[in-house]
Amino acid sequence: MLNSNHEVHIYTDGAAKGNPGPGGYGVVMELVGSPYKKEFYEGFRHTTNNRMELLAVIVGLEKLKNPNTKVLVVSDSKYVVDSVEKKWVFGWEKKGFAGKKNPDLWARFLKIYRRHQVDFKWIKGHNNHPQNERCDALAVMASAQEKLSVDAFYENNQDD
Repeated sequence: MLNSNHEVHIYTDGAAKGNPGPGGYGVVMELVGSPYKKEFYEGFRHTTNNRMELLAVIVGLEKLKNPNTKVLVVSDSKYVVDSVEKKWVFGWEKKGFAGKKNPDLWARFLKIYRRHQVDFKWIKGHNNHPQNERCDALAVMASAQEKLSVDAFYENNQDD
């Protein structure tokens, strides 16, 4: 059972075919104690799974209208959850994200993360968790759309 002292639960997932390749993210936001639910998704023509996992969290947090909201982010991404929960990202920030992947997204994440009271919960992916399965379906659907957005930072800074 998820902790109900949070006002909002944000469920996220990212996907990329080929990694790198076409990708997308899916977000399901729920207002605790209410039937209110919103979904967001977007697809990109060339990106990575980790970028989409992180972007999903960012977009969810950026959709919050009130500062200092108590939020629980539920993700199946060890990359995202461990980077925050184990405080690695704060060390990366002090070093200007030198040598780290996705510095653009981590800087954007930290900016919005600091506006709210955010906790993270890692869950196993593809494990019949209804909101995670929905986020996965949104991410995969978004990545398969005909018209995909450009992940300009990634496409302009590839080293692969």
